[in-house]
Amino acid sequence: MTWPAICQRGISVENKRELQLQAWCESVTGCPQHDLQPVFGDARPWRYYRVSDGVRSLIAVDTMNTEAAMQSYLAVADAYALQNIQVPELVAVNTQRGFMLITDLGSHLLLSQLKADSIAHWYPKVYADLAEIMQVQQTPQFELPVFAAEHMHQELDLMAEWLLREHLQLQFSATEQQIWQSFCDKIVASAMEQPQVGTHRKFHARNILLQQDHSFAFTGFHDAAIGPITYDAVSLLRDCYIRWPEAIVCDLSQQCFEYLRSARSDLTVDAATWQRWFDWMGLQRHCYVSGLFARRYRRDGNPGYLQDIPRNLAYLHDIAGNYAEFDDFKTLLVERVLPALDAT
Repeated sequence: MTWPAICQRGISVENKRELQLQAWCESVTGCPQHDLQPVFGDARPWRYYRVSDGVRSLIAVDTMNTEAAMQSYLAVADAYALQNIQVPELVAVNTQRGFMLITDLGSHLLLSQLKADSIAHWYPKVYADLAEIMQVQQTPQFELPVFAAEHMHQELDLMAEWLLREHLQLQFSATEQQIWQSFCDKIVASAMEQPQVGTHRKFHARNILLQQDHSFAFTGFHDAAIGPITYDAVSLLRDCYIRWPEAIVCDLSQQCFEYLRSARSDLTVDAATWQRWFDWMGLQRHCYVSGLFARRYRRDGNPGYLQDIPRNLAYLHDIAGNYAEFDDFKTLLVERVLPALDAT
């Protein structure tokens, strides 16, 4: 396992960068920043802090020198704003160090409003913004990258490499490897059947902020791309960080389908096809995040997302169990993967 590197005088890389970010924020705002207050981030290595310019609260972002990702974030923010989608505004940027200062859209995450008896009220309110996000397929600087079949397979490989082999120490037989490959091929083919639209790619309740006027603002769109029409919908409703009763999720999925079918001319399939697309897209995403969370631990030394892996494997078990095409894959989960997870 790779743990954070240690700098001279025992200061970790993270602490050194935090001090550099603090100094930069002070130079930009003209205000002392005695204490950078960490705020929730996501599974990528970016770090977020709440600071002040003496008048208002701001968010300082350390992108850990990922300049390409930072430039993508800024370009997508511009494109979303042009589409009247609320996003943080850029206050200042230091591309050399990978620092950003953006407006603070508050701390009222949509997640904080959600309970089993309230999701049917809140989630449909997001569908209008989801439809607008789908319209964004280019920024003022470039066209969004395509979330192609090759990239989907690469994400599935994260689960194979980091969760199954590195974390669970599993080695598949030739037959088991064929089952895994067949599963991957089927869900990727399903994704490629779908209309390809603008996707946020991290469209879940932790990246949606409730504003004072009850409108929504969005963050976490670093990896926005052109991808399958169900991708953001399943990311929202089958959230990798929290799970809701399946009957309610299926109802909400169908409501989302009806909304988008009325808003778009390219969604011409029936409800059953939409639901299969939705379910199989979720399988791809839950494999991906399971591998991503394992890598955050095994490679980066961050155990914070290990608690979310069982939930995502449970999604795989339950949703795959609804389709005869995945009987072998479900057996593989039950006989090999889940016991190995229980043993960790």
